Amino acid sequence: MVKKLLVIVLPVLLLITLFGGITAFGQSPDKPATIKMFLNSPEYTNAYNAFVTEYKKVKPNVTIDLQVMQADYPTILKTKIASGDIPDIFMTTAGAEIKQYAEYSADLTKEPLAGAMIPSVRNNVSYGGKVLGAPIASNLFAIIYNKDLFAKAGITKTPKTLTELKADCDKLQSKGITPFANGYMEWWVYKHIFQHFVDASSNNISDSSNLVNAFISGKTTFQNHPTLTKFFNFINLTVTYGTPKALEKDFSAETSEFATGKAAMMTGQGGWAEEGIVKINPNIKIGIMGYPINDDPNKSAIILGSGAVLRVNKDSKVLEETKDFINWLYTSEYGKEWFAKTAKAIPPITQGKYPDMQMVNDMRNIMKTDKIGDEAIIYSLDSFHQKFGEIIQAYIGKGKTRAQAISDIQKAWTQLGAAK
Repeated sequence: MVKKLLVIVLPVLLLITLFGGITAFGQSPDKPATIKMFLNSPEYTNAYNAFVTEYKKVKPNVTIDLQVMQADYPTILKTKIASGDIPDIFMTTAGAEIKQYAEYSADLTKEPLAGAMIPSVRNNVSYGGKVLGAPIASNLFAIIYNKDLFAKAGITKTPKTLTELKADCDKLQSKGITPFANGYMEWWVYKHIFQHFVDASSNNISDSSNLVNAFISGKTTFQNHPTLTKFFNFINLTVTYGTPKALEKDFSAETSEFATGKAAMMTGQGGWAEEGIVKINPNIKIGIMGYPINDDPNKSAIILGSGAVLRVNKDSKVLEETKDFINWLYTSEYGKEWFAKTAKAIPPITQGKYPDMQMVNDMRNIMKTDKIGDEAIIYSLDSFHQKFGEIIQAYIGKGKTRAQAISDIQKAWTQLGAAK
């Protein structure tokens, strides 16, 4: 018996010696790996850092090198790609940019995360029958307002037309309340506002893809869609009734002005802003409303969509480790809670829960009776949106007339709107 036991044990010990990495469960421990992440959407920075910390507990040998930025993100991403310095995970928008960066993106169709996505979200991040990205959240876009300041001014229902909005601005001013906080130093806030006017100009407020593609191809112009020019009326109104020096205010400054009661409404933002607002003023009562477009109340709507998308570099040297991480974020118990609990965002997965937040609760009530707008920004590239923001900044700063701005936007849409 002893001899037979030795015969069995010695080969096992030899195998353990030869394959020193084998554990008691027959699996190799994680190799040391560094995953480079290059992301925008800085409003989620704290949430990003949270999953980096948590994943270190799950995979101690895996390091996530996180870089978050906003200014010039599209330009710097293109520079990284052109130089061959493609991060293991990078971020783009959904829609048009799914196609633009398809050749650099790993196919995630057969990964567990694809099965965890809400079907409509999966469609937004697919191209050529392949899932090429994982949305970081479902986005909510709306005008954010302070319910107490509205009540103080005697505003009992939210305005749905530009005429009503101007009247309410006068009511607010009569009580010593500045109507708007604007973060117009940021190029990306303008696309968040403009998409509401694009939706209102399309035949279907819930699908503006055909209209956007018509602008990109040059088949239509602003002159054919007078509702679009109302965007400039809205911008003028927010500047006239806004806090001073709008072009010098970034997202943080806008958030601070709104949270501290210096303004009754926030423009160009959405659900992601609530955490920062409440952190400054835990007692604030927040509501949301659609953008008043013109004098048709049926054109005013909030927007829901999935814009910011994580992409996996198909040529990553740590491809499997990177896929493991993305799958973990989408399918683990931590990940299922991360979207709502940590990011305070509407989850893009079927098993996610809605965050208990004022804006989301308002959104769910609005959805019971009103139509929801399409996230029109996903059909154009961010290279266009960045140029668009610069054009509107020049318009606000009196460097361009309305006619010049419209002409420049149309040129930019055909030149930069889609991947060539």
